[in-house]
Amino acid sequence: MNISLSLLQESDAEELLEFERVNRCFFEKMVPGRGDDYYQWAVFLDRHRELLEEQERGVCRFYLIKDPDGNIAGRINLVDIDEAAGTAEVGFRLGENYGGKGMGSKALALLLSTESDLKQIQAKTTTVNKSSQRVLEKNGFIHMGISDDEFEMNGEKMRFVRYLWISNENLMGTEELNDRS
Repeated sequence: MNISLSLLQESDAEELLEFERVNRCFFEKMVPGRGDDYYQWAVFLDRHRELLEEQERGVCRFYLIKDPDGNIAGRINLVDIDEAAGTAEVGFRLGENYGGKGMGSKALALLLSTESDLKQIQAKTTTVNKSSQRVLEKNGFIHMGISDDEFEMNGEKMRFVRYLWISNENLMGTEELNDRS
């Protein structure tokens, strides 16, 4: 299935809110919820505009994952971007109807090719979110460990699983340094 990434725009607000509402229960099985207020139009619109301002400042980039018909299938975001260091953190989510089709892996691969200036990207997911763990590992993210801090969500105890992606260019540089030692 062909997908595309599009940078978040002001005009995406209504469709994005609907996507979030439709998938709320599904998302909250795997990640902490955003609270009821988030789904009210005025609150959502304020938050949407805040995200656009962060994007404008260059500290974050928010992409929508679109299916072949142009519908929002998910989101993939880079946050805490440090352009000088070439680092960021990635987060992503796919709507319930889009899971199991390889879209998450394709979206992350597309993001990695689009954001070619980044040298390292961190990621984390919950211990119960096996599909996100597979997406990260399929795209070359290295499992770095599981946090010590345990929390309860939906009556289940879990922790965060941490990952790191290092660009091939940086890996080669690291290997060259190791060879010289």
